[in-house]
Amino acid sequence: MAALHFSGLWPLYTAIDEFGPLLSVAILSGFLVSVVAYLSALQRGKQHRMTGHVIYDFFMGAELNPRMFGILDFKMFFEVRMPWYMLLILSLGAAARQYERYGYVSGEVMFLVMAHYLYANACAKGEELIITTWDMYYEKWGFMLIFWNLAGVPLSYCHCTIYLANHEPAEYRWNRWALAALYAAYLFWYWVWDSCNSQKNRFRAMERGKLVGRNTFPQVPWQTLHNPKTIQSPHGTILVDGWYGLARKIHYTADTWFAISWGLVTGFKSPFPWFYPVFFCCMIAHRASRDIHRCRTKYGDAWLEYERCVPYLFIPYVI
Repeated sequence: MAALHFSGLWPLYTAIDEFGPLLSVAILSGFLVSVVAYLSALQRGKQHRMTGHVIYDFFMGAELNPRMFGILDFKMFFEVRMPWYMLLILSLGAAARQYERYGYVSGEVMFLVMAHYLYANACAKGEELIITTWDMYYEKWGFMLIFWNLAGVPLSYCHCTIYLANHEPAEYRWNRWALAALYAAYLFWYWVWDSCNSQKNRFRAMERGKLVGRNTFPQVPWQTLHNPKTIQSPHGTILVDGWYGLARKIHYTADTWFAISWGLVTGFKSPFPWFYPVFFCCMIAHRASRDIHRCRTKYGDAWLEYERCVPYLFIPYVI
């Protein structure tokens, strides 16, 4: 990307200047890829858990894990490698546009570059951990996932970026100390998010005797728990230690802070950048409720014991 930008072949701010056409192509591609994926699965006899209701089956998908030549997993590629790097490119484009216009990049735009880099990088560095998520192991590759990853995630989560790119820095400039505090808070919650997800996944890997050490950047403190407290059940072991000994869904709290901070950095002059924070808070509340129901159903009394041991859902000693 740096070579394309500095050579002038494709300056990064082109992503901002051509956002309208990019959005149109993404929407059309979402529909086209969904149709091809659905018909291809039917033609090859790879459909899975079909209901017989065409519209619903098209929306949810027909095939579980389509692969090209048995190597490229389309669902994982679309889930990880496309949307978050498209979002990062848009933020880099906003920074390039500001530098081209003003000769500097504002701290607010740099905040989004940092935030979107950390998220995209985390998805790539922990790509093997995504396999255990609901989207990957259960949801089929249909319109819902395809359209959302091609158009929804990169081109609706970026409203904060587009707002900053299209307004003078003086319109949203933060006090320098307040902005420094926002950076510090974001990095703190990134550490919580990265380390608690690492604790959970490394605990699972150690249970199976398949923990593989990795040195991908950044390696944050407190990623591995040795001899952690657990609750045993006939259906699996529940981790009751580390971050998950403080709050049961603390990783959702960190994710929620990410979303809110993306809105905060733009200020309150427009509702446009606040679409993603509002959407995300509603979505994560529903997801937490869904997870609680599933875990109570799966683990029974063991999960109720976990709730008694760790009464806080999102923030330790608060809620």
